[in-house]
Amino acid sequence: MEIIQGLDALQGDVRTRVEKWLQGDYDLETKHQIQKMLRDDPHHLIDAFYTTLSFGTAGLRGIMGPGSNRMNKYTVRAATQGLANYIHGTCSDILEPSVAIGYDSRHNSREFAMSAARVLAGNNIKVFLFEALRPTPLVSFACRYKKCQAAIMVTASHNPPEYNGYKVYWSDGAQVLPPHDIGIIQEVAKITEPSQVRMAPLSSPLIQLIGADVDEAYLQSIQQLELYPQISLKHGNELQILYSNLHGTGITMVPRALALFGFTNVGYVEEQKEPDGNFPTAHSPNPEEDEALKIGIQKLIKEKYDLLIATDPDCDRIGVVVRHQGKAVHLTGSQFAVIAVEAICQQIKKSTKSAFIKSIVTSELFRVVAEAHQGTCFDVLPGFKYIAEKIRTWEEESDGYKYIFGGEESCGFLLGTFTRDKDAVTASCLIAEIALQAKRQGKTLVDLLDALYNQYGYYLEHLVSLKFEESKEGKEAQAKFMNMLRDHPPKSFIGIAVKDLQDFKKQSKFPVSDVLIFVLEDESKIIIRPSGTEPKIKIYLMLKEPIVHSLDQAKEQAAAKAAAIEKELKSF
Repeated sequence: MEIIQGLDALQGDVRTRVEKWLQGDYDLETKHQIQKMLRDDPHHLIDAFYTTLSFGTAGLRGIMGPGSNRMNKYTVRAATQGLANYIHGTCSDILEPSVAIGYDSRHNSREFAMSAARVLAGNNIKVFLFEALRPTPLVSFACRYKKCQAAIMVTASHNPPEYNGYKVYWSDGAQVLPPHDIGIIQEVAKITEPSQVRMAPLSSPLIQLIGADVDEAYLQSIQQLELYPQISLKHGNELQILYSNLHGTGITMVPRALALFGFTNVGYVEEQKEPDGNFPTAHSPNPEEDEALKIGIQKLIKEKYDLLIATDPDCDRIGVVVRHQGKAVHLTGSQFAVIAVEAICQQIKKSTKSAFIKSIVTSELFRVVAEAHQGTCFDVLPGFKYIAEKIRTWEEESDGYKYIFGGEESCGFLLGTFTRDKDAVTASCLIAEIALQAKRQGKTLVDLLDALYNQYGYYLEHLVSLKFEESKEGKEAQAKFMNMLRDHPPKSFIGIAVKDLQDFKKQSKFPVSDVLIFVLEDESKIIIRPSGTEPKIKIYLMLKEPIVHSLDQAKEQAAAKAAAIEKELKSF
């Protein structure tokens, strides 16, 4: 009677979905959890069932738990069945289609990966399943190395512990893009019942475990990307590196890669070394945030390491903190990218076809430096799949550009083309090589950055995040805020007039996207977009300040301008 009364209080699609799960072919434990929410926590029940977890262009990502709007074995199986149907529909000429699957240290990641493997095998698709957790870039690499039609990575990147996700890659090792993303989404939407999912046992001969062979092939490949191979091998132990994997997958590959490059003097943030889906020392395991790196920063200064390298749970993003003049300096993603572009351009053979790619929210100094070295710089929307798309397009052209390096302000970088997603393993080796070169000249990475500012002017990138609840109300509030800015756009910021407003829902240069760019009279930019992975709106302040008297004064003036703009934005 109590359950019936609880159902009576629900309305519309929510009630329909709850009844379907309570009466359908779902396991008893799931049904008991739903009944408990119905009895004790109807608000969370509504959030869990008010919609169906969307399989979007980035795959699945959401809070774990029972419900149509949650990450669980049923939503993972449905997504995989849709993927299997799409593979058979588009790759019918391939006799033995295959998919690589990897997973990170999050709760249920291994179980979700095994569920996906069983579904693919049940659909007569061969599976290369990593036998243990591995970084995202290794899954992208495995997709290409094993000549798979697709790949799956079970991860929610740097989201808090309650989240998990499911990313899909196509045969080039890049996250799916049109037309494949739309085709997969359409097939996934057709799977509405557990009975539509075909599954094989884990003992199926179609499921093959992989590990050591892919690891070695990957390491041999990235070794070709060394900037200073002889110097790093001979002097690498002179650089004191502190490493944190933030309880994630990086521990399986980053130390091995660093050692291969010659960096053997590596210490660890021991409190964060053990892979752990609870992320006990970093609730938000994002290497962009000082709080996640707090323990490592303290050890960096106390024990006088040269730099701290930290990677997020799936090891596609990297954070770098430099000990400079006795203090810790946390490099932003844009600063890392700019330092890397300068070092790479000094070492590579010059070519008019050398191409560098950055997201629209990554520092304009990236472009300035690349072009100063006769490179060509391209802008893409945030999302590394757009960088990978450029690489694929150029490879298909007879006289295409040669991709060298790409980066995003959100601390994702890719050197070379062996993988087609952000690669924090390779990025760790790259920044270590540059830091060693600087140290041998009596400098730090901060000194290298300041030299670029003195040469080209000071560039400041400042991120403001407006956070929302992971709920129906939160998503509605996000949409309302963006609509308000479109309907009533500000005419100025801190007294500086807006000379141009670019709405990416209306222009044609980039794919249609929920992005607004306010260009001010002083050439500053304010870029506003909802996050693709978290319940927040990101506001990027991109300022340039000429150096009239000193770099320090330019930094102070830019910081004051950024603070004033942030204050005004929050008043909206």
